[in-house]
Amino acid sequence: MTVSAMPRPTGHPGYSETLPGLEESAEVARRLVRTALAAWHLDDLTDTGLLLVSELVGNAVKHTNSRLIRVVVTRPSGTWVRIGVTDKSTDMPEVQKSNGDSLPTGGRGLVLVDALTDRWGTDVYRWGKHVWGELKVEAA
Repeated sequence: MTVSAMPRPTGHPGYSETLPGLEESAEVARRLVRTALAAWHLDDLTDTGLLLVSELVGNAVKHTNSRLIRVVVTRPSGTWVRIGVTDKSTDMPEVQKSNGDSLPTGGRGLVLVDALTDRWGTDVYRWGKHVWGELKVEAA
């Protein structure tokens, strides 16, 4: 596994790691998010960030046949943290619709991503996609 930290125009490094497309990779992804948020002194976002990355990794593992996934944690600006997972599937993620008061046991991942984040989306590439969620950094 390769971890990389790259400088960004905002002055905050970006963190990324390529992982096997397995459920067990969620633990390593959570460590990466915890490390990035601690380095940026954003400990108040840790619980949300860990849950977000767990859902994104889980979705990538469950809904794609990607042998490898890439977890990326960046600060596109001083007021946002972006946590995302890249996979090799071009299938677009879909938010499950409820038939009433509840969703089935599965299919809650993107509903949770939507609830956890201030905004989220998908960047589509010829070879795959990057699903991300952004958390707003509150002023100190």
